[in-house]
Amino acid sequence: MHLAAMVADSVGKYEDKPALFFRDQVLTYRELWEHAGQVKNHLLQREGIAPGDRVALWMENCPEFIILLIGILRSGAVAVPLNHFLTPPEADGILKDAQATVVFSDADRIEARSSMPHWGSATSWWDKRLALELSLPKIQAKHANDADYSAQADDLAVLIYTSGTTGQPKGAMLSHENLLHNTASCAATMETTPEDRVAVVLPLFHSFMLTVGVLLPLQSGGSIVLLESLHPAKQVIQEISRHQATILPAIPPLYRALASMQLPSLALRLCISGAAPLPVEILNRFNRISPAPIIESYGLSEASPVVTLNPIHGPTKAGSIGIPIQEVEVAIMDTEGNPLPDGEVGELRVRGKNVMKGYWQRPQATRSTLQDGWLRTGDMGHRDADGFLFVTDRQKDMLLVNGINVYPREIEEHLYQCEGVKEASVIGTTDARKGEQPVAFVVMEEGYAAESLALTTYLKPRLAAYKIPRQFHFVDQLPRTATGKVKKTLLREQLASVSE
Repeated sequence: MHLAAMVADSVGKYEDKPALFFRDQVLTYRELWEHAGQVKNHLLQREGIAPGDRVALWMENCPEFIILLIGILRSGAVAVPLNHFLTPPEADGILKDAQATVVFSDADRIEARSSMPHWGSATSWWDKRLALELSLPKIQAKHANDADYSAQADDLAVLIYTSGTTGQPKGAMLSHENLLHNTASCAATMETTPEDRVAVVLPLFHSFMLTVGVLLPLQSGGSIVLLESLHPAKQVIQEISRHQATILPAIPPLYRALASMQLPSLALRLCISGAAPLPVEILNRFNRISPAPIIESYGLSEASPVVTLNPIHGPTKAGSIGIPIQEVEVAIMDTEGNPLPDGEVGELRVRGKNVMKGYWQRPQATRSTLQDGWLRTGDMGHRDADGFLFVTDRQKDMLLVNGINVYPREIEEHLYQCEGVKEASVIGTTDARKGEQPVAFVVMEEGYAAESLALTTYLKPRLAAYKIPRQFHFVDQLPRTATGKVKKTLLREQLASVSE
């Protein structure tokens, strides 16, 4: 079975049941399927899409995203979800790398193509509204009544771009089998049923939402409760209550906000926290006011993405990412790939049919990440005597801002291009609302003024807003090792002393 066939199976069983709630809009399984069929026909007939061609989705959360995703899969093409926070130049690079031939977006982003030198090399851009326009002609040509493309399990289904440890975007190649396997494992571990309604509050480009927010309810015959954003928290709760959502996959900043609210009576049975470490204080505060406790999890895009989950019926351990979900293995290994005993810290490595095929057109990166059948996560941690896993640190200096990866090197590269900047180094600081925030230490060339506003103004058109440092510290020099590497540990100590 492939992903489109999985959805088709649910359509056959639940055609008149709500598949998607969005504001006052409700789409049944049949309506979702019919709209997706028009998208498939459009791609095959008007665009001449061939199996394996890449089709990009660059938009904020909306029903069209899900319709377009299913239509792309039905056509045999590969979906490329883009981070909607990216600036046009950032998106341009990813579209070019993916060699996307078609892009679905919104009017503002389509207009922004003028600032994209290559337009991502895409030959065709379409407004997302095409997916729901009732006036869209039904295509009465040779492809109109064709069956969906019969993809093989190993065929590429989605390219999820993740910057990894270098800050350079890489496309994690997820096959139909990868995503089906992870969806089935989540369904079994989370005990989902057709009665479940999953609240989608995170961006749909996020692999966590793709699998748990979209594919999981569609596989189980449940419903998607789609929200545009996780802000404001009060509106999130209103929509969750209004549509009787039963599962809430979210990130620590949202749970932090909810923990300080007076929650109404909710239908939630399961709250899952992922994408970033959850402070124990927030876990305890939320669990005191919610009928559904938070279950911590762990995953990464390269694993489709869910890897571990605390047992939904207990016991759970605060601060632990839980145990591997069904059909997924996790080992703690040393730098040579040897398994370590319980209690010892090493790298988390993952094995299972959920592990990606590799990185798109990055054979060297693939070889360094996929070794001896295991996925190297780059995260350090340990396993206790009960089999519970704990992440203790990240191998590199990646930051997590609202659950989205931010890579200091990328910010540093842009700062170095700013006139007057001699040296720059970026670290993270803890933020009560967003988890972490980037902070820049900057050395200016002689004769140039140290002005935070000037640097912020320079970065705004070049980086997504969440990547721009909220603090700039101007220093005479950066502390370095004998080999010239910046001692970021000393910068963190310096920042801590300033904050005290």
